[in-house]
Amino acid sequence: MRQHAILPTTHLKQARLQLVEQGIHPKAEIDLRVAQSWQRSFSAGLSPLGKSDCADNLSDRHLQLARELNHDLLSHSEPVIEYLFEQVRHSHSMVILADAQGVLMHTLGDLDFLSKADRVALKCGASWAEHHRGTNAIGTALAETSEIEINGAEHYLEPNEFLTCAASPILSAQGQLMGILDISGDHRSRHPHTLGLVSTAAQMIENSMVMSSCQHQILVQIHPRAEGIGSVAQGLLAFSEDGCLLGANRKALSLLKLSYHDIGVCRWTHLFDKGFHSILSPQSKIMLQADMLHTRFGTQIYAMVHGQSRLRQRLTVLDVEPQQVAQHNSSANTVDQEWQAAAEKARKVIDKAIPLLITGESGVGKEVFAQGIHASSARRAQAFVAVNCAAIPEHLIEAELFGYVAGAYTGASKQGALGKLREAHGGTLFLDEIGDMPLALQTRLLRVLQERRVTPLGSSKAIEVDFNLICATHQQLKQRVLQGQFREDLFYRINGLTLCLPALRERADFAQLCERMLREFSPALAISIAPEVLVAMSTYSWPGNLRQLSHVLRAAVALLDERETIIAWQHLADDLVTEIGSHQLGKLSDNRVLSTPIAAPLETDNLHERSLQVIQQALQKTQGNVSAAARNLGISRQTLYRKLQELR
Repeated sequence: MRQHAILPTTHLKQARLQLVEQGIHPKAEIDLRVAQSWQRSFSAGLSPLGKSDCADNLSDRHLQLARELNHDLLSHSEPVIEYLFEQVRHSHSMVILADAQGVLMHTLGDLDFLSKADRVALKCGASWAEHHRGTNAIGTALAETSEIEINGAEHYLEPNEFLTCAASPILSAQGQLMGILDISGDHRSRHPHTLGLVSTAAQMIENSMVMSSCQHQILVQIHPRAEGIGSVAQGLLAFSEDGCLLGANRKALSLLKLSYHDIGVCRWTHLFDKGFHSILSPQSKIMLQADMLHTRFGTQIYAMVHGQSRLRQRLTVLDVEPQQVAQHNSSANTVDQEWQAAAEKARKVIDKAIPLLITGESGVGKEVFAQGIHASSARRAQAFVAVNCAAIPEHLIEAELFGYVAGAYTGASKQGALGKLREAHGGTLFLDEIGDMPLALQTRLLRVLQERRVTPLGSSKAIEVDFNLICATHQQLKQRVLQGQFREDLFYRINGLTLCLPALRERADFAQLCERMLREFSPALAISIAPEVLVAMSTYSWPGNLRQLSHVLRAAVALLDERETIIAWQHLADDLVTEIGSHQLGKLSDNRVLSTPIAAPLETDNLHERSLQVIQQALQKTQGNVSAAARNLGISRQTLYRKLQELR
């Protein structure tokens, strides 16, 4: 908030001149933060009469590099920027997104109030950090990690006095500065509500990023009023399975009188009187609607566990004991035994410095599995850092993994970058699709894993790192070793224990997986799948595994009419229905017994009887041998037992 009214231009210029020429500190009536920023600008060697352009603007290539490194910030910000611009359209303003170094990443708006030179200064790639451009909203918000408005002659450089700017920082769930959101325009068109508008938009971006980055934790929404849950003003808290606070947005910290320093230290029991595990109970109404909690400092607040938290799915997958599986074999707690066995093995070794290698087809849930293992480890309160080795451009992956020092290369951050290996220090590093890592980087990674020390780009100093290591791939690494595409010594370094996750078609908990996904996609309304459709879907091959199933069910829920609660054939994509039919035709050509009709959408009336008849025929042909009948039907033995229970 502005502490003082905007002073006349002559008054501001005189005070700034006295600072530069005589070292006289600005008078008290000048906004304190503006005065402090002037002093920082002066200490950086800038002259108020200096040019506003900057010689070290990023080249197109280095700008692209910076944009790729800020992919998450951009993807969450661009929709909000478009919305924000609609609110200031025709006001001679532009909306600007800068990264954590003050470099402009994205701009949108009216340029007619800018001269040709000013347009160059406000284009993407330009740095508006204070030590480059003096006092300005982006640079000063960056320096103070706080929202601020800089108007007219409050800018340190006189060439920028034609601007009025309002900026707000964008923070991560752990309080790390991610970027700056700004609205800049002609100072003659200044509006007093601009700062509030840009601050609200920054909160929207923060909330989106917190929801995304914490989707593997237990996410809790809070607000003093039940109606505030889900609004931009809601607080967001992310907890580990045992109730340790792992992240939050600024609103939540304000509501609970916390700071970012409390993250990783504070626990649920320090905040609320209601037991943490009671809110995780499947029967708890807090899963479906806001429930009132009493805080430890005497206030009341409404809270709700976020319905899309992926950890809520993993809790039923990773934390069900084997005896519970046996007791509830036909209930929603049923867990695939192969998945459960892999989880039990992983849990036993994760805290014993044994690296895990997770294999399985694309889409089987390797990262979700790794997140669950991290959440059950002794390092669960520390960072889980995921790197997709196949998604990062080859020219970026070295900087992304190992980090770099300031000035390591043209366009590098002035503050350097830690790199993913150092970000994971104390926590867990997850290297997804490690089979696609370039050979040259495999050598560097091997050295880090052997020495537990990393040397950033541009530096000769090695820094110690300590993390749990989980790697994943859908490729046959042994074959790639034989082909010379993967280092043999690295393979044995990351392969402390190999766990192969089952494909979706091999899992015995297909119906339960569908139920959990449908609860995620429709938390407020109970959605189910028509029995004949579920039978047909359960015998489909699902080449895209859980990822494909998720897309199919999400689309089906979207296609339901307002009062519909049952997914039928008409809610599935035409190509999927065709593929299911082709899949069954393929079984006929192999002389296998059909478990569902070829034209399932057209033959649903007698499906129950037909399915039971098909299973009985399969058992007769194998003289009651359940394993052989399941093989002939193309399903697992557990699935066959489940179908018999469903059909009888």
